[in-house]
Amino acid sequence: MNASMTKKRTNLLILLFSVMYFTSYISRINFGAVLLEMVRAEGFLKSDVSLAVTASFITYGAGQLVSGYMGDRINPKLLMLGGLLLTALMNLCIPFCPTPGLMVGIWAVNGFAQSFMWPPLVKIMTGLFDDETYRIATVRVSWGSSIGTIAVYLLSPLFISTIGWRGMFFFSFTMCIIMAFVWMIALRNTDTSVSAKSDSTSASTDRKNPFSGFALVAIVIAIICQGALRDGITTWMPTYIAEVYNLGSSISILTGVILPIFSIICFRATLWLRNSKVKNELTLSAYIFVVGVVAAVLLALLSSGSAALSVFLSATLTGAMHGVNLLLVCMVPMYFKNTSTASGVLNSFTYLGSALSTYGIALISENFGWNVTIWVWASLALFGGLLCAIATRKKA
Repeated sequence: MNASMTKKRTNLLILLFSVMYFTSYISRINFGAVLLEMVRAEGFLKSDVSLAVTASFITYGAGQLVSGYMGDRINPKLLMLGGLLLTALMNLCIPFCPTPGLMVGIWAVNGFAQSFMWPPLVKIMTGLFDDETYRIATVRVSWGSSIGTIAVYLLSPLFISTIGWRGMFFFSFTMCIIMAFVWMIALRNTDTSVSAKSDSTSASTDRKNPFSGFALVAIVIAIICQGALRDGITTWMPTYIAEVYNLGSSISILTGVILPIFSIICFRATLWLRNSKVKNELTLSAYIFVVGVVAAVLLALLSSGSAALSVFLSATLTGAMHGVNLLLVCMVPMYFKNTSTASGVLNSFTYLGSALSTYGIALISENFGWNVTIWVWASLALFGGLLCAIATRKKA
């Protein structure tokens, strides 16, 4: 870490970044959490409502390129604040939308606003922390997304059973506004300007691209696969459980709490494996993809009679993809000099996969059933693992 920064200050900053990411996450995934109730309460079609989530993934992915580029040139602290305020406004607008079409437009803007969170945050952390502290920070910040997911899937049934699905968006709006004030106050004396990252304290100053062209292509396609699995399953698992096992929407949504619990475990396990067992991020990613393949195959073959087993295997699969995401999207950018740009580019492909799978899962499940859908998940995990295995030599 920066020699002038105490351990206490470092831990407080990591906590602040985690809470910031927690807040951004609840205001991004809340739509998917209440999607099933929207369909039931408002009479919308699954495929129509899912377009809003798909649109947000597209704009989030495209916005990563913009925010990544800007994060290397404009104070990243201000970029994140602007994104948070815009996402607050979009969350406030959703409850007043009368049609899925209007929701698509508003949630697309929300996706773009959310894209101004991760790449600038990577820029801040690589500038403030050394390599080891950065790795620890990325895991803890990622916990913020998992805890945010838990909060959303616990609170959504509560709001649905009391004031309706709209309450989730009002809550998210309030949290964003509170966090905006905390962010401004907490970082008022911390220099996160771009110029502050260009001296010897920046962990990424001397970095050059260490990957061959083939390895970069393999990484990109593997990232698309893990994004499709991670976010597609997270979005649609409550619907899968409700339709296959005839459970109510509130109970089905609660099953989504299991997914982020597994992701927290997988974040920690992945960091431990990376630091003590497998140093090559691509090799370790290939191993973790194999875990996803096994979980998906077992889900297709063994889960028809047990909702609990279905939830467990789905959680294992998504947890594995969170581990891959930690390696390929969070850790790989630190090898580049322009960390914010690299982070934005790589993360954009995650959400290309997310966008394709969110709408694709709706279409496949509606037309071919859930068993075929699960075999598609297994194929994606296998393909991603093969790509990482072939490109295990990361150095160009």
